[in-house]
Amino acid sequence: MILSEGAEAKVYKSKIYGVNIAAKVREPKVYRERSLDTMLRESRTKKEARAMHSAKTLGVDVPAIVALGRFSIYMECVKGILLKDAKKAGPEVFERIGSILATLHRGNIAHGDFTTANVMLSGSKIYIIDFGLAEISGGVEEKAIDLLLMKRSATAAQYRAFERGYLGNGGRREVLARLAAIMLRGRYQTRTLLTG
Repeated sequence: MILSEGAEAKVYKSKIYGVNIAAKVREPKVYRERSLDTMLRESRTKKEARAMHSAKTLGVDVPAIVALGRFSIYMECVKGILLKDAKKAGPEVFERIGSILATLHRGNIAHGDFTTANVMLSGSKIYIIDFGLAEISGGVEEKAIDLLLMKRSATAAQYRAFERGYLGNGGRREVLARLAAIMLRGRYQTRTLLTG
């Protein structure tokens, strides 16, 4: 059964020895040259698994990896609700999420797709999922993009709480300054149609 499908991979619900797991599989892309496709799928799978492992060692809740294939990651199937679907997620939740992102950034992990669709609430725990675009990087730009993506997927009040949590756990003001600069770039500005 398919749980989700993205541009890079499909996530299937499966079982190993009777235990529910999620299998993220990078399937071949017919439009790419075969050897390039194989190399990309293999390297991206390894990079994602490394980022997830690094996040876990930092104390961030991510699905536990059960096994790793050449093009697939078999992991714990977390039960919960995506933040984007959680109607009652208050400022305290967003503050915790900001703190979690600061932990990742202090460990030089830029998630690459840090939106409400990649945060899962499971009881009292907050899981970060889908490290498919993650980079192990100390770069300010990549970290600022994480903030931009959350800012675009949250309300203004939610984002303020998120930013408070980020700064409260050692998130750098330099990253916020870069975020402000990024938002001034043409491709990131909100465009409105003037009619008259």
